[in-house]
Amino acid sequence: MALGAGFAWFAAEAGHARPPPPASDGIVVLTGGAGRVELALRLLAERRAPRLLVSGTGRGDLADIIAAANLAASVSAQVSPGQVTLGRDARSTRGNARETADWVAAHGMGSLIVVTSGYHMRRALWELRRTLPPTVVLHPAPLVPHLPDGQDQVPLRLLAAEYAKWLGAMVGLSAWVAREEEAAGPATHVPAATRGSG
Repeated sequence: MALGAGFAWFAAEAGHARPPPPASDGIVVLTGGAGRVELALRLLAERRAPRLLVSGTGRGDLADIIAAANLAASVSAQVSPGQVTLGRDARSTRGNARETADWVAAHGMGSLIVVTSGYHMRRALWELRRTLPPTVVLHPAPLVPHLPDGQDQVPLRLLAAEYAKWLGAMVGLSAWVAREEEAAGPATHVPAATRGSG
């Protein structure tokens, strides 16, 4: 019953759209799902933050990432290459957190907008809070799919898998998974808009 109630709460959170995040020192997007990078670039173009980290990207450059995100020219024109850092080392959500912590420390950031899919947000925040200094304020900006009638919906299979991963992360299993992924060697090239951490 406890697991069932927990899953119901998790599903409700994952499908819940949030208001736009406040202005922050930086934006991090955890690659692994369509639309995540596009949302992060839009937030950067809207001046929600002066810097963006694309964590867990492949070997393409910023032009490749913008092209894969399918941004309107009016939006991409607002993105300066000097604002975007491409993080190429992360192969897991735990790796995303370490990559983000290094970037935050390098720029002395005190607040961060976190962009990932709604179903992945709870685990991403857990790993980031475990890794970042407690003084860094996190503002979630989840990507939530919308149905034509305006209602939010997340596929049940994704919810179930991510719920299990989140529970595993809370008891420390993500450390073992991250070690296994890192031991597999360098990541191969995958476009940033689809490469998986999440």
